[in-house]
Amino acid sequence: MRIATFNILHGRSPVDDRVDVERLAAAVKTLDADVLGLQEVDRDQPRSLGADLTAVAAEAMGAVDSQFVAALHGTPGGTWMAATGEEQPGSATYGIALLSRYPVVSWRVVRLPALRSRVPVWFRGAPRPVVVSDEPRVAVAAVLEGPSGQFTVCNTHLSFVPGWGALQLSRLVRSLTGTREPLVLMGDLNMQAGQAVRVSGLRPLAPATTPTFPVEQPTRQLDHVLGRGRISATGPAEAVRLPLSDHRALVVPCAPA
Repeated sequence: MRIATFNILHGRSPVDDRVDVERLAAAVKTLDADVLGLQEVDRDQPRSLGADLTAVAAEAMGAVDSQFVAALHGTPGGTWMAATGEEQPGSATYGIALLSRYPVVSWRVVRLPALRSRVPVWFRGAPRPVVVSDEPRVAVAAVLEGPSGQFTVCNTHLSFVPGWGALQLSRLVRSLTGTREPLVLMGDLNMQAGQAVRVSGLRPLAPATTPTFPVEQPTRQLDHVLGRGRISATGPAEAVRLPLSDHRALVVPCAPA
């Protein structure tokens, strides 16, 4: 099976600064993933033409089950509130999604610890720290009925604030204790491979030699597919450049070990 994670930048291409749902659909078809985790996903946002980007991706990949989970409602980068899961239909939301060609046995949403104050962050190449506030972060997990039996997949998008993302990853892995294995944890973890493996205690299914960011000439692997239990990669991982986003998608062929 092919497992993929992709931070879609709400469907926008940095080249023309446009959201084109047909371009997103074509990109998802190119990945040919059996299980797909998406981050930075819009639903009913004006900037993405009011589209349900999860539904666009689900149709494109032939998913039999999918779930969008809002991290916030309102305008990302503008006025917003942390999502609770009780938002009214049609309200503008933003978050993550998990899509599968295999039937889902059960779903679970994990809301991660929020950073409640503004903090200074030193971005690569910047002459001085920038004081920032972070968005709420969530994870979505599903037990899937795969070709060799049931397994669990979890998708997330962690904080870019150094140290806080590590705390969120540690809490997330702890929350998955006892879940059905094999377990695959994927997403934009906003940390490089060594830290992701060290903090999570999981095995990398894609080697650290698969950088995904920035899209033009990637030097860092911020996007990961990690495993626990009897699952392993059956071929080389690919960082796939697509005509949208500032990340490359990470695709890993996997099978039960």
